[in-house]
Amino acid sequence: MKVIIPLAGFGKRLRPHTYSVPKPLINVAGKPILGHVIDMFQSIKTDEFIFVTGYLGEQIEAYLSEEYPDLRTRCVEQVDISGQSQAVLLTKDYVDGPVLLVFVDTIIDADLTPLQDETCEALAWVKRVRDPRRFGVAELNQDGYVSRLIEKPSSMDNNLVVVGFYYLRDGPGLMNAIEAQIAANLQTKGEYYLADALQIMLSRGLKMRVKEVDVWEDCGNPNSMLHTNKYLLEHGHDNSAEVKADGFIVVPPVNIHPNAQIKNSVIGPCVTIAADCQIDCAIVRESIVGEGAQIEDALVTQSLISKRAHVKGHYNTFNISDDSEVGFA
Repeated sequence: MKVIIPLAGFGKRLRPHTYSVPKPLINVAGKPILGHVIDMFQSIKTDEFIFVTGYLGEQIEAYLSEEYPDLRTRCVEQVDISGQSQAVLLTKDYVDGPVLLVFVDTIIDADLTPLQDETCEALAWVKRVRDPRRFGVAELNQDGYVSRLIEKPSSMDNNLVVVGFYYLRDGPGLMNAIEAQIAANLQTKGEYYLADALQIMLSRGLKMRVKEVDVWEDCGNPNSMLHTNKYLLEHGHDNSAEVKADGFIVVPPVNIHPNAQIKNSVIGPCVTIAADCQIDCAIVRESIVGEGAQIEDALVTQSLISKRAHVKGHYNTFNISDDSEVGFA
């Protein structure tokens, strides 16, 4: 079984951070988003991970080489950013059997071990949400199988949202359906969405069932990323017990890199501090602070602060990118 992870998008909803770092490499709870996604597959045997890269893709390849040297990986580049289906189709030559397909801003809490004995042709992981209109939803028939997938529905009648995680026994069949989708120019709001390709497979008789998840964390925008950071810190990524808090106070859960220099400060709750940060006379809570950032004489809350940014003498919520300065004359 091969795992396909499209991650070529520009991450526009996370600007300005994604001007210099691809979204999958933004640090959440002590490691990049991509690391958390890869770790979801530890419980099952996989033959290869295929990453569809794009903007700043060389950073993705460098990260995989450094952090996952024993993982069998392949990167293919997506130049024409015209939708999910076009990205997946780029992996066609490397797919000859079952595939797992996951989008890189999707983190779920699900047991994948039953996949080894799965008898169904396809699975879509789903979660019920209050407002499904910016997602894709699954409609089920009376037998409990998926009858239709609708991308970005206009109504809120059906809230069974597909979380961006799929299993398909027939990987080549998926590629064939995508080719049919593109040939027929089946687009939703100007893009080739995977839901339309899967709908072709459903019309051809594909038996797809759903698996509901209780936990689905999304890293698509600043608010959701901070929520995901909080969830991960509360579920296994809190390292406060290992932090030598000499001259500062820690309020768990937190993830503080051992190289960070902190004094006369209060850190937490729900804070990630990356390597080489310098924090002095500050209160930092519910925030993510990037590598090499400096915070002095400030209260920082519900903020994203990128690499080497410098915040001084302010009390506010921040969303600032690499090498920025706030509070200097």
